[in-house]
Amino acid sequence: MQALWFRAVKVEETAVEDKIIGRNPVLEAIRSGRNVEKILIKKGKYEGSIVPIIKKAKDAGIIIQETDKAKLDAAAEGGNHQGVVAYVSAYEYSTVKDILQRAKDNNEAPFIIICDKITDPHNLGAILRTANCVGAHGIIIPKRNSVGLNSTVAKTSAGAVEYTPVAKVTNIASVIDELKKEGLWIAAADMDGEEMYSVDLTGSIGLVIGSEGEGISRLVKEKCDFIASIPMSGKINSLNASVAAGVLMYEAMRQRR
Repeated sequence: MQALWFRAVKVEETAVEDKIIGRNPVLEAIRSGRNVEKILIKKGKYEGSIVPIIKKAKDAGIIIQETDKAKLDAAAEGGNHQGVVAYVSAYEYSTVKDILQRAKDNNEAPFIIICDKITDPHNLGAILRTANCVGAHGIIIPKRNSVGLNSTVAKTSAGAVEYTPVAKVTNIASVIDELKKEGLWIAAADMDGEEMYSVDLTGSIGLVIGSEGEGISRLVKEKCDFIASIPMSGKINSLNASVAAGVLMYEAMRQRR
């Protein structure tokens, strides 16, 4: 059965922060290589101009979420979304190579923060802020199941997003292997590890911070050289992801000094 293709209609990109609204603008954003975090698509039968959007988004590894019209209307804030809304990055990403080069240019041992599926933008923004304060050379985040560089992250970072590069990668575990080849040791923050004061966090180091709910994924954890735990004395045995990251980053800075 022949698909029903919609007539191409020019739809202006609505000036809603971090969003692109309408089929043509979203398709062009994907084609141009813009950093699209995720795409919301109206549930139902996919026909017409929505088909190439889905195909190109999948080819680019962009997250696609089905949703109902009410949620799309809310996301578009009055704009003519035509059943599709894309969330785009507020800031450009760097590469892992750029981060390593930054350390080299400063004649310093690489100090990199690796975020394994941090989904709360306030947590990522706080991690960015602390990473800048301790002199980390950059942050690595995964493409999937992770918040990207949106306006909330930028605001929470208190300007750190302008100075601390963030690389977005397809596979964290594979990147850890590459970092090891570059001479980095990888330490993960986890309650089952050795107390952080006994873990060597000097030299070329990558610190892995797990997600808010599930912690560090099994494969990523297996790739780590050390597991560092933060000592606890209270009734609660866990910290917020950004707080845990901050504690471990400052212990690394203390040792590196």
